[in-house]
Amino acid sequence: MFALMGVLLAVVMFDGKSLTGWKETPFTGRGEVRVENGTLALMPGKPMTGVTWTGAFPRSNYEVRFEAMRVRGNDFFASVTFPVGDSFATWVMGGWGGDIVGISSIDGWDASDNETRSYFNFENGRWYALRLQVTDDRIQAWIDGQQIVNVDVKGRTIGLRHGEIKLSAPFGFASYATEGRLRKIEYQPLSVQLGRY
Repeated sequence: MFALMGVLLAVVMFDGKSLTGWKETPFTGRGEVRVENGTLALMPGKPMTGVTWTGAFPRSNYEVRFEAMRVRGNDFFASVTFPVGDSFATWVMGGWGGDIVGISSIDGWDASDNETRSYFNFENGRWYALRLQVTDDRIQAWIDGQQIVNVDVKGRTIGLRHGEIKLSAPFGFASYATEGRLRKIEYQPLSVQLGRY
């Protein structure tokens, strides 16, 4: 982590050339992971394909930014699993048939069944700018600058869905029987963490 005049700078997580800093997530029936034309490609799995970050990553008070595209398929293509304090959650991107977005899980309820559920029409072949912000008390998320998630998590139970998505922890991306592409992946500690990283 670099600091310039008291400002914490973003950490670039993908160099566009290699899987440096990442490992293929050992999902059963996973598809191929490759770097192609400056993107990180998650090829369709049976059912999931993913990558997990191997470097240091904060547990709270951070922001993640990345761009993602669904190339083909009709389910989630760039769902991101991330730390929330001592636990983990997943921002589901186009799950349950392709249009549900939300956080799994809150108080035992998946994104399809809790208050973070929304519907978003993802177009195949189009890049989306995604931003996720996690603090001690709140999870927020944006797609192309539009806020999609804004949920208070203080005092609530945060956890992952049952199954192999736990292999994405502490931080990782996954697609479900769908080809997804990722690029421009970075994270930045928020200013409240100044001096802790």
